[in-house]
Amino acid sequence: MRLTDPVADMLSRIRNAIRSRHQKVDVPASKLKLEIARILKEEGYIANYKATEEQGHKVVRIYLKYGNNNEAAISNVARVSSPGNRVYVRRSEIPRVLGGMGINILTTPRGVMTGRQARKEGVGGELLCEVW
Repeated sequence: MRLTDPVADMLSRIRNAIRSRHQKVDVPASKLKLEIARILKEEGYIANYKATEEQGHKVVRIYLKYGNNNEAAISNVARVSSPGNRVYVRRSEIPRVLGGMGINILTTPRGVMTGRQARKEGVGGELLCEVW
């Protein structure tokens, strides 16, 4: 089976794992997914991640993070841009997620970064997803 949108698949796996209270989730690896995992860790939404290999396939193992009342650090993730409907924004058009409570992840000419970083660096790009 060939995936048409691997990023949406990654976000769905994370969302499903959180709803099922799993400690970790494995996602097929790619450079983009590693960058997304790096941003989620930097922003405090996941505990950790690591690139590893399972049965000859490279995977990104994402360790999910829960608070003291067992509530997840991520309440939801939403894909914004999709292969059939790409969403590009200028630096002045980068939306705020839940009034600054969440983050959005963009691919820019300077790499993958959060909306806040992109605004600071003055670059726009493709709006991949929102996390809150």
